[in-house]
Amino acid sequence: MSRRPPDFAILFTVLILVCFGMIMVFSSSSVRAYYFYNDSFYFFKRQLLWSLLGFVAMVFFMNYDYWKIKKHEKLIVFIMFLLLVLVLIPGIGKKVNEARRWIGIGALTLQPSEVAKLGMIIYLSCGLERKGDKVQSFFKGLLPFLLVMGAVCALILKEPHLSATVLIGMTTLVMLFVGGAKMAHMIGLGAAGSALAVMLALSKPYRLKRILSFIDPWKNPSEEGYHIIQSLYALGSGGLIGVGIGQSRQKFFYLPEPQTDFIFSVIGEELGFIGAAFVIIAFMFFIWRGYRTAMAAPDMFGKLLATGITTLIALQFLINVAVVTASVPVTGMPLPFISYGGSSLTITMCQIGILLNISRYAEVA
Repeated sequence: MSRRPPDFAILFTVLILVCFGMIMVFSSSSVRAYYFYNDSFYFFKRQLLWSLLGFVAMVFFMNYDYWKIKKHEKLIVFIMFLLLVLVLIPGIGKKVNEARRWIGIGALTLQPSEVAKLGMIIYLSCGLERKGDKVQSFFKGLLPFLLVMGAVCALILKEPHLSATVLIGMTTLVMLFVGGAKMAHMIGLGAAGSALAVMLALSKPYRLKRILSFIDPWKNPSEEGYHIIQSLYALGSGGLIGVGIGQSRQKFFYLPEPQTDFIFSVIGEELGFIGAAFVIIAFMFFIWRGYRTAMAAPDMFGKLLATGITTLIALQFLINVAVVTASVPVTGMPLPFISYGGSSLTITMCQIGILLNISRYAEVA
């Protein structure tokens, strides 16, 4: 296969979002950074480091022929499970706010669930291509994939990390559908997955409180409904053009983690409807180009890889925006390319590199 230049529309869109994210990370985190670390640039400097590392990773995978990844499938799956087990071991996994989701020392941390997202996409792409038409059989085709997904999700739930579990489950269903699974099976899996998600959401008191606060955040505005209300205050005060970059009031310890899960609220407050619309349009454009690359990929492996990567990023974007606009209950979900977070940004940039490499072999310009 002849290799062409990558999809520059995807490349430039991602680079614009990352650079925009750097600005917003500094704007949203400077107050907290100065208060807790006596350095307004604390989060910015770390995000800059991870951005540069992510850029290098993206360039590497953009030039690494994607079908060669199949040779490393078993190693990737092994590393994925190893990290998911290690993070649960006290002394290895770091516990923050009752959740054990990170491995590392000091500021250098890795989130195994981020590795698992990409690992599952690669595993499913390899496996579904091998299965071919056998995927239409539930026991011989779908069940092995579901068992592996179940094992991964069970380990992530032990952290606990419900949002990552939901992401992996939803992305898996999309990839199984694209891989040729029967519609009847997909409907059944969708129904079972929805029922399981509801059970998990109701299984912990804090999750139930989040659902109740989503229904009526004003019932307890100083506790369970606090996050949603502060996010809406930020978005509402932004108006059409915003209060100005760096001028957010909600970042002064009103919004929880304004540089991560609620960074879109700060964008809406400082840059208004126009700034928020810019972000949404940029993501929608990226999603369109990503699925276009998937449809034009020269083989099933490339189609599945591109579909999985685009779907994962699209779901993270949609859920993050839905959370901060009070469209779904609050859950921890970073905004891809923009939110502060080393593991998330670096591994997402690896995914973009793979997607760009697939675009180099796409059958349409």
